[in-house]
Amino acid sequence: MQQILIRQQGAVTPSKIVCIGRNYVEHIYELGNDIPDDMVVFLKPNSAISAELISFHQETIHYEAELCFLVENGRFSAVGIGLDLTKRQLQSQLKSKGLPWERAKAFNGSAILSDFMPISASNQEWCFSLTINDQLAQLGHSQLMMYSPAQIFNELASFITLEDGDVVMTGTPKGVGQVIAGTVFKLTLWQGIEYHSDQQLLYDISHSVPLITQQWQAI
Repeated sequence: MQQILIRQQGAVTPSKIVCIGRNYVEHIYELGNDIPDDMVVFLKPNSAISAELISFHQETIHYEAELCFLVENGRFSAVGIGLDLTKRQLQSQLKSKGLPWERAKAFNGSAILSDFMPISASNQEWCFSLTINDQLAQLGHSQLMMYSPAQIFNELASFITLEDGDVVMTGTPKGVGQVIAGTVFKLTLWQGIEYHSDQQLLYDISHSVPLITQQWQAI
């Protein structure tokens, strides 16, 4: 069973990863999808977690950077960032036939997760970035999500048991693309920065100390 690290606390073993799809309007338009009437939810098993960022698994792989939360004692107790890796061609084929996405989303190595940090009750706004070879690829903020972290937790808890150690990935902003072998992916998370505009957010994060920064080289 794969583990993840909570800084200052130690390792935990998620039983599952619960993923929220289509949670940023611009990403929905980016992929040519319709805005859903209800929250889109799918699962990844523990075996999806990997420390290696793969660029090919039966087909080319696409990245999706996401704000992530860890569940403990019936609440989101820690925050991190991650990559939801996707077989985009296969996903498109499955969607066109009205079939589930798991073959395109839940394969071994399809979830790359940072360390997690315990959440401070006084800071509930989160923003994150993904750079590839030091070039900005994705920029996200919790205020831009269609469903807030609290709404996500409440909706999930209404129909599925969230066990201690489980991870919830909350969706990806625009800017998704292909993972290229040899490129360096860096995820960075900040807390307590409000959203006003993308331009202002870029300025604010450049003058703030991040909560988490981790990077991987794609293989």
